[in-house]
Amino acid sequence: MTGSRPGLAVMAYTVLEQAKADLEGTLARVASIGYLGLETYGLVKTFGPTRVRDAAAAAGLTITSAHTPFPAGAEAERLLDESAELGATTLVWSLEREEFDSPATIAAGVVRVNEAAALAAERGLTIGYHNHFAEFQNSFDGRQAYDLLLELLDPRVVVELDAYWARMGGADPAEVLTRLGDRARFVHIKDGPAVSYEDDVMVPIGEGAIDWAGALTAPSGLQWHIVELERLHVDTFDALESSYRYLVGHGLSRGSVEVEEATV
Repeated sequence: MTGSRPGLAVMAYTVLEQAKADLEGTLARVASIGYLGLETYGLVKTFGPTRVRDAAAAAGLTITSAHTPFPAGAEAERLLDESAELGATTLVWSLEREEFDSPATIAAGVVRVNEAAALAAERGLTIGYHNHFAEFQNSFDGRQAYDLLLELLDPRVVVELDAYWARMGGADPAEVLTRLGDRARFVHIKDGPAVSYEDDVMVPIGEGAIDWAGALTAPSGLQWHIVELERLHVDTFDALESSYRYLVGHGLSRGSVEVEEATV
């Protein structure tokens, strides 16, 4: 494997129920497949930041980022303290769907994100923005809501592109990543029909509607590819193994377990 490929990680939501039952065992199993990193979600609430940090380290997983609300307002210091103790240098979250109903609601929502960016920067931390579909589906006077958002965000805010929801919103993930350039640090990788935010059932990567070869070879600043599988109708770890074989075997992502090269 070449070091230039972004490392492959798992979003903890994918294995949240398994991890709640056996944190250390679940993270060890994720690492045994070959995944290199973990984006936390829900684990700190259950176990506290120190145990999650230590469990990830014991498994040999890098904490890529923390999926946690923007540290703004009354909860800001607590969230920043938790993330610092966890060892997460980037905190990632989203605005709500209704905040993309108009340019005015976008601007109002951005105030919260930019406050978080300023407070995080004082701690040497970074804020990341994670999209859903409204950012790409909605437009105002010919301008995509996502473009309005990016224009207003503090330039210190980096991007975690959820390529699946962007595709459902009508965007081409490869084009978006190319346009974002170095600002795109993380990408959420999930697969399925990409037709319904509420009802889509996910499938192992490579078995759905997303052109991952096109998206993940687009020029960008991506550092981590983060697999997130929701509402699966197959075994979670089987899906994670299949996804790993697809992404690493096609030379798109970097892992710790070698996979026979496949043809893209």
